Amino acid sequence: MPVISCSLAIEEFFMRIAFLTTDNRWHFKDYGNAIPYFGTAPEALLQGFKAEAKTEIHVISCTRQPVKSPEKLADNIWFHSLHVPKIGWMRTFYQGCIRATRKKLREIQPDIVHGQGTELDCAISAVLSGFPCVITLHGSMNAMAALHHSRVGSFFWLAARLENFTLPRAGGIICISDYVKGLVTKYKVPTWAVPNAIQTMFFDFPREAGVPLKRPLLINVGIISERKRQQELLAVLESLRNDGLDFDTTFVGLCSPQLPYAVEFNRMLARARGKYGGFEHIQRLDDASFCRLYDRASAMIHFSNEESFGLTFAEAIARGAYLFASDVGAIRDIAKGVERVQIFGLDKWGEMKNAVRQWLASRAYQNPRPVSPPTEFIERYHPKFVARRHLEIYREVLKTRV
Repeated sequence: MPVISCSLAIEEFFMRIAFLTTDNRWHFKDYGNAIPYFGTAPEALLQGFKAEAKTEIHVISCTRQPVKSPEKLADNIWFHSLHVPKIGWMRTFYQGCIRATRKKLREIQPDIVHGQGTELDCAISAVLSGFPCVITLHGSMNAMAALHHSRVGSFFWLAARLENFTLPRAGGIICISDYVKGLVTKYKVPTWAVPNAIQTMFFDFPREAGVPLKRPLLINVGIISERKRQQELLAVLESLRNDGLDFDTTFVGLCSPQLPYAVEFNRMLARARGKYGGFEHIQRLDDASFCRLYDRASAMIHFSNEESFGLTFAEAIARGAYLFASDVGAIRDIAKGVERVQIFGLDKWGEMKNAVRQWLASRAYQNPRPVSPPTEFIERYHPKFVARRHLEIYREVLKTRV
């Protein structure tokens, strides 16, 4: 009998997929919202699945409080919210989530289960579901525990132990970059490097007409934290302003008043704003506002010391913004084939500062920006293409189970 290729199998056969992810109504304590919403990467992948008529997607999310939810998110996408009391979460190694998910999966009878991330309950619920499964590793909990020097019994310490239990038991691991793939070779299971999709609107949203800015705008996107190093970046930008360069700066990201790092950042930002003007911080933007911000921005500067998703890189590139970034995580994968990117070593602050200075002084920000990203970039990050690659992987895993 001739061998049927994965791509042909995808076209000819129906597939039922269980998609385990976090409902951000739980994460943000937004229980009054009747519509579930997810992380940017799962949201984008679901956008790609909407176009796959021969798939049936069942999104399953556990929450700590009952919530009203729609039965379906699209013609071929169902949603199931599972209420799990607090005792069933991390303190019992997600036993409540595991049992609730297994019960629902027995009703659904999926061909395959896809757990989104090892951060919370999704991965362990997938591998203990009793069905074939794959795990997407957005970021390594072992790497995060090492970065934070996590003490015994802390969240990242426990998450790392659960990750070590979970990943060897998966049918395969989908890694968002070669960097992440390199972190999981020790588990000796099949792995694939597939980048997270970025949402379709970053490709399709109408682009603002090129209104010349009086001053270039530099942006930084990310939660205000030691990992993203906004304090250090702010000091560099203040120094450039002190050298006489004229530009505006906008930081976008949640800034917790409980974190000493965030408190000090706010103090530094207020001082910079008072001394120079043109420094701004925005806690949160919706996707349309992000598109508009990227269209207005002359460049993004992202200089974190550890990166998980890397989606802000890809979103900015999709909208044509210039990018200055530290050599961290998936940045080299994301920037492949893209000209308007400069990458620096993790602690090469001086090199980055000089590059930004030269770029501003040369008025390179006035050069026309591309009307669309390179074709290779679109094929790597558009939800349509990323979803199809996932279907190929699901078929590959299922073939090994026959």
